Amino acid sequence: MNDDTRLRHGLMPCEDLQAAAPPGSAAAGGQPAQAQGTERGTEVYAALDLGTNNCRLLIACPSGDSFRVVDSFSRIIRLGEGISATGCISEAAIDRAIAALSICRDKIQSRKARRLRLIATEACRAASNADCFRDRVAAETGIQLEVIDRETEAALAVIGCSPLLDPSGRGAILFDIGGGSTELVRIERDPHQKNPKPRIKDWMSIPLGVVTLAEHFGGRDVTKECYERMVGEVAGHIAPFAAEHGRDLDGMHLLGTSGTVTTLAGIHLNLARYDRRRIDGIWMDDAGVTATINRLLGMNYQQRANNNCISVERADLVLAGCAILDAIRRVFPLPRLRVADRGLREGMLVEMMREDGALAAQF
Repeated sequence: MNDDTRLRHGLMPCEDLQAAAPPGSAAAGGQPAQAQGTERGTEVYAALDLGTNNCRLLIACPSGDSFRVVDSFSRIIRLGEGISATGCISEAAIDRAIAALSICRDKIQSRKARRLRLIATEACRAASNADCFRDRVAAETGIQLEVIDRETEAALAVIGCSPLLDPSGRGAILFDIGGGSTELVRIERDPHQKNPKPRIKDWMSIPLGVVTLAEHFGGRDVTKECYERMVGEVAGHIAPFAAEHGRDLDGMHLLGTSGTVTTLAGIHLNLARYDRRRIDGIWMDDAGVTATINRLLGMNYQQRANNNCISVERADLVLAGCAILDAIRRVFPLPRLRVADRGLREGMLVEMMREDGALAAQF
C-alpha cells in the first residue's frame, strides 16, 4: 500500500452520525437568508474549508434542530496546482488563496461571527512551504488556518452528509473526491437494534484527487485509453479497502460529496446552469451515472468548458473526477448514488453547534 494511503478500522472521533440539516431547510438547499444582521442574542458560526481546488465559506445561525445559512462564498483557487511536481504551493496559487480568504474574512467580520473553524486540507498537508503559506495568510488576512488530518476530514464529511443516508437502508459507502485526496467511508446501521444509529465501520484516504490525477495524466484531452489508466491508478490505491468492504452490500447505496458528483447530476438533469436546490439529495441510478460519464467522455475540452454546469474552471478536472468515481463504482457496484452538495463546512457547523448545545441530535 502507498505510504500516503490511510486505512483505518473502527470509529472516528465522531462516532454517532447526526443530521447536519434536514432536507428542505436552508442548509439543505433552501435560499440563504440575505439579511445583513442576525437575531439578537443568536450566535453566528463560520466554517471555512480551504481545499486543494476550492475555497469555501459557510456562515450560519442555529435554528431549531438545524441551522440557517446567512452567508456563503465559494471560489476555485487551485491552491494545489503544481504541488505534485514541485512539492510547493506556487506564488500564483498563494496570491489567489489570499484574495479569496480576504473576502472570507470580510464576510466573517460583517456577519459578526464569533465561533469559527477555519481548516485547510491536502494541499497544506503535502506542501513543503505550507507553514510559510499559513504564516502569510495570517499576516495578510488575520485568518489562522488549522490543517486537519485525513481522518478528521473524513469524519467531518460524514457529519455533513449524514442527513442524506437512505432512512430505510442499511447504510452507505460515502466518498469525498477532493482536489488532492479522496476519502472513502463505510457507514452502517445495526439491523438487530431498534431505531439504530448509523455508525462508521471503516474508512480510508488516498492521496489522489481531481487536481493531482489530472496533472499526472492530463485533463484537457482525455482519450478512453488515458481514462482507463486513471481508473486503474485509483483502483490500485483503493484495493485494500475494497478487498475488505466490497462484499455484503445488500441494502447499501453510494453517497457522494464533491464537485464531480454535483457536476454529473447537473449534466444528467440537462440544467442550463447549476442549481444547488435541484442537485443536493438527488438520486442517480447506475445506468444514469454511466450514461452521463460516457456523455462527458464524448465531449472535447472546449465543449466541457462551454457547459455551464462544468465551466472553464473545471473543464480539465471533471474527467479525472469521473475516473475516481468509476474506480469506486467498479468495486462497490451499488444500484443507486445519492448526490450531496454539502460536506466539510456543514460538518464543522454541526459539530460546533453541538459542542455549544445549540443543536440537538437528530438520530
